[in-house]
Amino acid sequence: MTKFRKPRMLKTPQDLPTPAFKKNAHTVLERRYLMKDNQGNIMEEPKDMLWRVAMTIAEADKNYHEDAPVAELAREFYGMMASLDFMPNSPTLMNAGRELGQLSACFVLPIEDSMGSIFEAVKQTALIHQSGGGTGFSFSRIRPKNDVVHSTKGISSGPISFMGVFDCATETIKQGGTRRGANMAMLRVDHPDIMDFIKVKSDLKVLQNFNLSVSITDHFMEALAANSEYDLINPRDNSVVKRQNAAKVFRQVVKQAWLSGEPGIIFIDRMNADNPTPEIGLIESTNPCGEQPLLPNESCNLGSINLANMVANGQIDYAKLGATVTRAVHFLDNVVEVNAYPLPEIEKTTKANRKIGLGVMGFADLLLRLGLPYSSPEACDKAGELMAFIDTKAMEASVELARIRGPFPNFEKSIYAKGNDAPPVRNATRTTIAPTGTISILAGCSSGVEPLFAVSYIRRVMDNDELIEVNPIFEEIAKAEGFYSPQLLKKIAHNGSVQGLDEIPMKHRQIFETAHDITPENHIHIQAAFQKYTNNAVSKTINFPQEATPDDVKNAFLLAYKMGCKGVTIYRDGCREGQVLNIGKTDKQQATPAAEPQRIVKRDRPRSLMGSTFQMTTGCGPMYVTINEDENCQPFELFNTVGKAGGCAASQCEAIGRLVSLAWRSGMPFEPIVKQLVGISCHKPAGFGENKVTSCADAIAQAIRLHVEKRNGCRDTTLARSTQGFGACPECGGVVEHEGGCQVCHACGYSECA
Repeated sequence: MTKFRKPRMLKTPQDLPTPAFKKNAHTVLERRYLMKDNQGNIMEEPKDMLWRVAMTIAEADKNYHEDAPVAELAREFYGMMASLDFMPNSPTLMNAGRELGQLSACFVLPIEDSMGSIFEAVKQTALIHQSGGGTGFSFSRIRPKNDVVHSTKGISSGPISFMGVFDCATETIKQGGTRRGANMAMLRVDHPDIMDFIKVKSDLKVLQNFNLSVSITDHFMEALAANSEYDLINPRDNSVVKRQNAAKVFRQVVKQAWLSGEPGIIFIDRMNADNPTPEIGLIESTNPCGEQPLLPNESCNLGSINLANMVANGQIDYAKLGATVTRAVHFLDNVVEVNAYPLPEIEKTTKANRKIGLGVMGFADLLLRLGLPYSSPEACDKAGELMAFIDTKAMEASVELARIRGPFPNFEKSIYAKGNDAPPVRNATRTTIAPTGTISILAGCSSGVEPLFAVSYIRRVMDNDELIEVNPIFEEIAKAEGFYSPQLLKKIAHNGSVQGLDEIPMKHRQIFETAHDITPENHIHIQAAFQKYTNNAVSKTINFPQEATPDDVKNAFLLAYKMGCKGVTIYRDGCREGQVLNIGKTDKQQATPAAEPQRIVKRDRPRSLMGSTFQMTTGCGPMYVTINEDENCQPFELFNTVGKAGGCAASQCEAIGRLVSLAWRSGMPFEPIVKQLVGISCHKPAGFGENKVTSCADAIAQAIRLHVEKRNGCRDTTLARSTQGFGACPECGGVVEHEGGCQVCHACGYSECA
């Protein structure tokens, strides 16, 4: 493994410019990025963090020249981060210059068809998640369920059963104290268990820590076009198990994606067509969000340029953009050098290919500055123009680094050295479009290449105060043109869109489009435009309205394939039960005739009742919940104690207990109470998995469930927790939005995948 090298100079120079972070970014930095002592006290300012990162990464130059001007280079790196022109992926910001020293976000691990390989991968996954990375796997080499196992004379349980083992391991690990584990599970479309894999998330409570993607081959797409069958192949011996109708499988993929947003699809042959080192190995999987194809035991470090900062006088500042690309490629290549890899085999493969993934964020903001609607043909043209420029400049920078430092070690076995006169290159890949959920909040710009999340939205802060957040470009224009008002912002925040608001001039309504104002076809056109000039892949969510049909999803998948995308992630609004209502969306419940009012009688309390007391662990400390029943075994009352008497948590919990008792004494059963309380989130959750408690209210709901199970002597699935990956943000309770195959809270910076 690479030995951690402590920088020569961690003391922050006083003359460095102050970083341009806004208030929301400071909140995210304090929660996730700034160094803390053992008591949780913050030990550095944002300026110190950026200098720590810049100096650590600049130190790599000494590996090639002992007298390299490290401090001068560190100032350049610091400058492009402090000005918010460029941000590396989160592990680099968190860990550079610290003892952990693991700087990569993306890893792919191999899984062979043996118990030893599977559980070795589980162990390696734990180490990677502990160090702050996310992992991708192909389970396609594991023999199908009910297949023969010669060594034990038994039968195989199949790949899906082992996915559960990885899921449980991930659930128990908090990454580096700051990031939660995320995984990608992929299975080839010609695996015999493919139909089970497609349907595995019909139950949204399973594989909570996985994104799922089907690896679709060109052969499958040809069979689909011809409405014919294709072979299902046992990976144990490559024998054909049976023939399957391609249209039937595709219909199931479409149906499940329409129902729950998963699985996504990856066009695996298209990814391997762009594999720069096919002699070294085939690409079988990607990172958790799908944008980074990697060989087994390979990692990649990512970084993104803020396009919102690349506009001057209504035009793209290509001189500034080109200089930023060159500096960013240098930065990312240095990360490969100084990274403290979690496993020696990952270090070996990564340094042999030296893949980097330079991408962009703030694309929607750039379009606003240029006055271009996201859904316009001009926006697609601009996307291609921008990415072609970035890709060319990144290649030029990598060639220049190769001239000084040498090409990546596998260069002679790569496509670059075969049958052409291309110069040596330092990095096997150079460009990737990542989701940038949290780092775009640090940079104060829109995420990746996604459209605006909202022009204005409500951010809930402590004590349930509500603040109206507004896109700064909209605020600037609205004030300049005289249609700004607090009332307008509130209306936009509740509508979720500026469309249909006559007080806003039409030309601005056309430009300020949000994700739900744009058709799926528009989303795909933008993704395809960026993909054309991106070495790796593009992370992008194709948003659908709730009323979209399965045929709409089918057509989007086919269009993405036709237009050259390498993968597709779709999300239909509200498709997962329990999802927080998006901004501007309301329930469409049918009105029912008023029923004859029923008189409710509150029962008197007898002198004695029997019950049980349960100790629950909450973020506010231990909670003791007592549930008493009457002589007919019907729920009667609930008492709870938590924290210090007179405190906010204690008083709120006492209020809940009184209301629950009133409901039960008036004849209400257990179930509605649990349904209303379970899963309510606060800023201090506790525990993991089935034992996770998201708030004091959730703890009361779980205590009631435990009481019912104790009384009945069996698990009560009707009262089980809904542990779906959607709902309120677990940190601030705000709206969670689906972006780039991940869940992101724009209010506080929480990211499921980070």
